[in-house]
Amino acid sequence: MSSVAVVTGANQGLGLALVRGLGHRLGEGGVVYLTARDRTRGEEAVRLLESEGLRPRLALLDVRDDASVRELADRLRAEHGGVDVVISNAAARITPDRPQAEQVGEFVDTNNHGTYRMIKAFVPLLNDGARFVVVASSFGSVRNLPSKLHDRFDERKVTLEEIEQSMDEYAGLVQDGQAKIKGWPDWINVPSKVGQVASVRVLARSLEDAADRDILVAAACPGLVDTAASRPWFGDMSAALSPDQAAEDVLWLALAAPGSREGHGELVQHRRVLPYRF
Repeated sequence: MSSVAVVTGANQGLGLALVRGLGHRLGEGGVVYLTARDRTRGEEAVRLLESEGLRPRLALLDVRDDASVRELADRLRAEHGGVDVVISNAAARITPDRPQAEQVGEFVDTNNHGTYRMIKAFVPLLNDGARFVVVASSFGSVRNLPSKLHDRFDERKVTLEEIEQSMDEYAGLVQDGQAKIKGWPDWINVPSKVGQVASVRVLARSLEDAADRDILVAAACPGLVDTAASRPWFGDMSAALSPDQAAEDVLWLALAAPGSREGHGELVQHRRVLPYRF
């Protein structure tokens, strides 16, 4: 039986590298879906990988759109019956030359609500032995937030929906210029990543049969990656990984050996679990 993999936000950068890596590792017996919002860009990415001898399948997907996510899930259910690897990688870019209040809405909708949509639509499709990985960052530890905000992201106390509500409340505060007054960090990337990792932790706790079915869910920090999204924020990219280099550790999680529980429900960077609290 073919292994079925899906990567969101995959027409460039890390996402494209993840599709490339999955194509090589799953080989002829694998079906890898390269998803993109834009058909033209998606087709260009597929042609690039085809020129390298790979055979990804293009799927149009906008993680900001409930219907788009559901339609892809329905398609995969009909064609394959389930999925073996899901890498939720789609992320909105933010830039330092625009006020964060102008960017936070799309950022949260893509990174946080997009993660939520993928969880709700694709977790029911996970086959036994499946891996579900959310690409986040080391900013996703709750210790990067003031202690008074920790309960909002405590997987022992909150639901996925409550995390979504917190992210919407946060975005509204940023747009109103009230976030700093309420104790939130200045940079919108920090709460967003905490929200993503918290969602992974809630999901892991909710999958009571995950160990019995050998399902692993985790968040992955690929480290600093040399992409168009990263370059505006860093003056020196000499230490950055290429997308293909960064993909290696994410794929290590996404293709974890049968029976592996390493990283389940955790944030993992360079194959090490990062502390979520202290």
